[in-house]
Amino acid sequence: MRTLILIAVGLVLAVATLHFAPAGRRGWLAGGFALAWLAVVAWNLRTGLSHGYSLSEELPIQLLIYAVPVALAVGWWLRTRPR
Repeated sequence: MRTLILIAVGLVLAVATLHFAPAGRRGWLAGGFALAWLAVVAWNLRTGLSHGYSLSEELPIQLLIYAVPVALAVGWWLRTRPR
């Protein structure tokens, strides 16, 4: 359940970040979001490891939590960037 919540929060933050940004700044904001979301995922990984899960158990889940919102942010930026 925690995985789905974190993915949903990441998606909402990515959409909110890029929706209200001017088109010329979306590339920077998508990159900034990717870095900030990486910090959140690293914190979540540390939390999982501190609760006794192994790195091999946590890593695929954390990759999913990171990749889905960042893929949305980068895809949105690529779709709406000025040409």
